[in-house]
Amino acid sequence: CAFSTAAQQRSTGDECGPEDPSEEPKHPLSDCALEHKAIKLEEQVRDLTERYRRALADSENVRRRTQKFVEDAKLFGIQSFCRDLVEVADILEKTAESAAGHAEEPSDPNPTLKKIYEGLSLIEAKLQSVFAKHGLRKMNPVGGRYDPYDHEIICHVPAEGMQPGTVALVTQDGYKLHGRTIRHALVGVAVEAQE
Repeated sequence: CAFSTAAQQRSTGDECGPEDPSEEPKHPLSDCALEHKAIKLEEQVRDLTERYRRALADSENVRRRTQKFVEDAKLFGIQSFCRDLVEVADILEKTAESAAGHAEEPSDPNPTLKKIYEGLSLIEAKLQSVFAKHGLRKMNPVGGRYDPYDHEIICHVPAEGMQPGTVALVTQDGYKLHGRTIRHALVGVAVEAQE
């Protein structure tokens, strides 16, 4: 009896034992479904790769723009200060011109006035050299073409020996800071004389 049960179990176990090599295991997904899933995954990979490239490009653009803003802030951070100093330079120049006019009069050879003029001229020259050191330059547009980005027309002057559209006179000097106009020059532009 004990033998027969063990023999039955062995024979039953043999049937349930290792799989038959002739039968293939059944997969829950068919080949078509696997191919479809692989195509979807490849599309997702392409999409994510494209998003990643765009994100890298965007971050690089932001980095470059930020770097440009920082460089501009370093260069043009003193712009409003320069505008104020330019007005002081104008006053200094007019004062030196006035002192020069009085110092050169033959009726009043005042040595003190002459020394004041020399001192003002030295201060003016030093101020202009400091301006140049920091990228602030005075424009000299007389004889050049009118440029609306650099000049502001205050009058028209008959063109005598000048081409129409050129700057004939300057009533207030203009200034540029590192190539950027911070104060327009007030100019008179030559026009053809009307008869």
